[in-house]
Amino acid sequence: MHSILQRAFTNRRVLKVIAGLNNFDAASVAATVKAAEFGGATFVDIAADPALVQLAKSLTKLPICVSAVEPEKFVPAVAAGADLIEIGNFDSFYAQGRRFDASEVLALTKQTRALFREITLSVTVPHILELDRQVQLAEELVKAGADIIQTEGGTSSNPVHPGTLGLIEKAAPTLAAAYEISCAVTVPILCASGISSVTAPLAIAAGAAGVGVGSAINQLNSEVAMIAAVRSLVEALATANTVRS
Repeated sequence: MHSILQRAFTNRRVLKVIAGLNNFDAASVAATVKAAEFGGATFVDIAADPALVQLAKSLTKLPICVSAVEPEKFVPAVAAGADLIEIGNFDSFYAQGRRFDASEVLALTKQTRALFREITLSVTVPHILELDRQVQLAEELVKAGADIIQTEGGTSSNPVHPGTLGLIEKAAPTLAAAYEISCAVTVPILCASGISSVTAPLAIAAGAAGVGVGSAINQLNSEVAMIAAVRSLVEALATANTVRS
């Protein structure tokens, strides 16, 4: 694992900034990468596209993760310099009616690990599975070679309250998954999907080593606002760890 990542995972203050698995817009990806760089994120997560990897590498020295659901897409992206790979995120597919069951995610993990024996591999556990099945799948994924497990769930929650209570409601599914999975496996857990600066500390308390945040950053309309959002998350994670220690 990249030394920057290793340190952050050990300290349980990882912030992954997500540009989007299906986001191939160079300007959008560049803005997200720059926000991650200047805001103090741990690493960035972009689509598995070699041109985007080269773009990201020209803008930041942060580790670069590439996401896909087709293992063969990782090959040119890794050749272009990606530092780690992620099977997921699945959120963008749910709106299209695409579902990923446990057997498919496990098969993708085995196929990917067969292609790449050494590279750090993160795998998302689909929130559409029952919680006990998510835990079982996470255990199977670790046995198949996953180095990081990512939870999700923001798209499955419909907050009924505004403000802070709504943010906690939004994050509840991914927080619950992080807690249950962290009790069952020893690899680091990342909470993603529906996480905010309010709920990032709750993710750490639930057993996660960090969080992945996408739309809360990449849908903002200015680079200044994006950088501020990243810094807010970094500060929230630092506060969480101060409280823990």
